Amino acid sequence: MDLKEKRILVALISSVMILSIYCIYVYYNYIAGNPEVLNDLKFLGKTFLIMIPVAIGAQIIIQIVLAIVTKITSGEDVDPIEDERDKLIELKAIKISHYIFIMGFMMAMGCLALGMKPWVMIVVLLSAGFVASVVNEILRLYYYRKGV
Repeated sequence: MDLKEKRILVALISSVMILSIYCIYVYYNYIAGNPEVLNDLKFLGKTFLIMIPVAIGAQIIIQIVLAIVTKITSGEDVDPIEDERDKLIELKAIKISHYIFIMGFMMAMGCLALGMKPWVMIVVLLSAGFVASVVNEILRLYYYRKGV
């Protein structure tokens, strides 16, 4: 497994862990004691807005730690240069993950159209974004392994 595949795998695992930890934290600190807070759109908006920088910051720190550990253990440098193959893999993975997110967006709007509560729409929308992100990482790993 080369360094790019390791970076993708670490990003995938860390994404799942970060979202899981964040959801557990929000559930036990806010929702478990007061389930009615789910109907508060202001709370849902704040929760979502806080999650984005937390996830980005955690991903950056994890990638830096991975680069340091890789340099110490194997002496390999992280190659910041992307070639045409990397760009092609990225485009193919993004294309499919965008389709998944669009389907999730349509499902979220369908929830509203069917008269479901707004928090259901928010959860479906967040889930679609998360699934699209995971699929993107898995496809990138697949294309690196397959050779595009």
